Amino acid sequence: MFAWRVGTDYPLVVAANRDERLDRPSDTIAVLQEADPRVLGGRDLLAGGTWLAVNEHGVVAGLTNRPSPGGRDPSKRSRGELPLMIARRRTAEEGVAEVVRMVEPDQYNPAWLLVADRQSLFAIELDVGRGPVLRSLEPGIHVLENVALTEASPKVDRIGALLAEAGASGSSLWASLPSVLSDHVLPDLVDGRWGDEQGTARPLATLAACVHTEEYGTRSAALIRVPEDPAGRPEVRVADGPPCGTAFVDAVPYWDL
Repeated sequence: MFAWRVGTDYPLVVAANRDERLDRPSDTIAVLQEADPRVLGGRDLLAGGTWLAVNEHGVVAGLTNRPSPGGRDPSKRSRGELPLMIARRRTAEEGVAEVVRMVEPDQYNPAWLLVADRQSLFAIELDVGRGPVLRSLEPGIHVLENVALTEASPKVDRIGALLAEAGASGSSLWASLPSVLSDHVLPDLVDGRWGDEQGTARPLATLAACVHTEEYGTRSAALIRVPEDPAGRPEVRVADGPPCGTAFVDAVPYWDL
């Protein structure tokens, strides 16, 4: 979830769960680049890269995978390279320009990204057979899961409803995010599965905000808010486990490690 320019003292607020196989090794938070700029984020210890990165200037890049009926092609490059590529730039605009200029989508499995800073918010779609598709987004709350932003999603609908109940502005938004990320309510589906526009059937359990299955689920969570002052570094909090049972801890000290 990226809340951009929604009337708070923080022009950008981000909340994200990382859903992944339970046996895939990772670091919930790490220094991904030491300087120029300094970048924090999770680290995938299997394929490298990250699913969510934030730099000292307030650029945030988050990635979700587009499910494919045939599964992930292991011969392709890690999608986790992309958020880090963007966060190495001083602005979101420079980061997305780098992706458009340098990335060949056929080299990666399909994915979507949200990228923002104080000044800009973008969505990027990567799919085989065409260049990166870039869209500039309007102020508001944008929820990205494993479907495109323009597609129907019961998961997105549920999260949007929870944010609306909490009051999606000011301090109430920030305070409500841990409970939103911890939500276990599932949509009422007749056959227990839901299919997106790509024809990929998904188990019902994966449609909760906080996912729990035997082999796959919510591994960690992150909260980020970027202050209005350009000299202020982003506030980062992480839960090293599913947020329904794991406390968020302050990751701000990583800026100075």
